[in-house]
Amino acid sequence: MDKLERYQLLLKQAQSLLEDEHDLIANMSNISALLFNNLPDVSYAGFYRYQNNELILGPFQGPIACMHIAIGKGVCGTAAKAKETQIVPDVHKFAGHIACDAATNSEIVIPIMKNEALIAVLDLDSKNFARFDDIDAEYLTKIANCI
Repeated sequence: MDKLERYQLLLKQAQSLLEDEHDLIANMSNISALLFNNLPDVSYAGFYRYQNNELILGPFQGPIACMHIAIGKGVCGTAAKAKETQIVPDVHKFAGHIACDAATNSEIVIPIMKNEALIAVLDLDSKNFARFDDIDAEYLTKIANCI
């Protein structure tokens, strides 16, 4: 199965998982598990919820993670502030990168919006350099929007 086919299947699975569930934490939990267990070379898949003008660790799969991230700090905080997806091929070259896991080498962060307001970010890490690309961004955005 190629990358595009894998994402098309994951999108259908995400839609099915979330179809009749409206609890945000339950939905984030299942999506993080779905992505972590089905995407190759992903070392972390999880959410940071936007609360009290900062990002708070939400449901995730992978190693322990930072619990609080300031808006504008690190890849997650930058995505939250800009409200734009961040694809970082080499986190060691990203000014202000927050190293929650020293083994991480690349990262993608997708802001999740509702009525133009930030509610969370979806964060995926990899030990591989340049793991994430525009296909990841397109389908992770579609999956995140299911939330």
